[in-house]
Amino acid sequence: MKIFTTDRRYNKIKQVVTQRQHSLRVVIENIHDPHNVSAIFRTCDAMGVYKISLIYNDEVFPKISKTSSSSALKWVEKDKFKKVETCFKSLKKEGFKIYSTLVSKNAINFYKLDLTEKIAIVMGNESRGVSEEAAKLSDKCIYIPMYGMVESLNVSVAAAVILYEIQRQRKLKGMYDKSELSDNEIEEQIIQWCDK
Repeated sequence: MKIFTTDRRYNKIKQVVTQRQHSLRVVIENIHDPHNVSAIFRTCDAMGVYKISLIYNDEVFPKISKTSSSSALKWVEKDKFKKVETCFKSLKKEGFKIYSTLVSKNAINFYKLDLTEKIAIVMGNESRGVSEEAAKLSDKCIYIPMYGMVESLNVSVAAAVILYEIQRQRKLKGMYDKSELSDNEIEEQIIQWCDK
């Protein structure tokens, strides 16, 4: 285990670990632009997302520099899947509701949902969006209301908009004030982070 040079750094890590939202997952499906992936990782870290699930079956996971991600890759856990079905089954087994972002008349305005539940938000490819399979296997498809001529935001911007609303709802409910982990789990996580 690495030794902290200051109490301040230890306290910062403990605070961040304690506020991590294990009941919130982001799923990236075939996003190919490294800047978009990097921006999503940075936003996830800032919002307290514990883990990102990566589905790459049509694209190759892009090479991301530490500079562009501001080391967020280091602080957000990730798991990788080659199939949508495998990823979604894993999420369902953990008790997550799955909401895929989709521009569709059947999608629900995400502001109308309770985003304090155990949820996974699926963000799709820049050109194609989420796959038909992902949309079909989701509990709901959601959209961000827009009032201009274009139908959608950049995927990293869309992720940020959704995650900030999730943070707002969870903050109001006090979910960042108490950890979802036990004291032992918090200490284990701190030890793991000491080695990063």
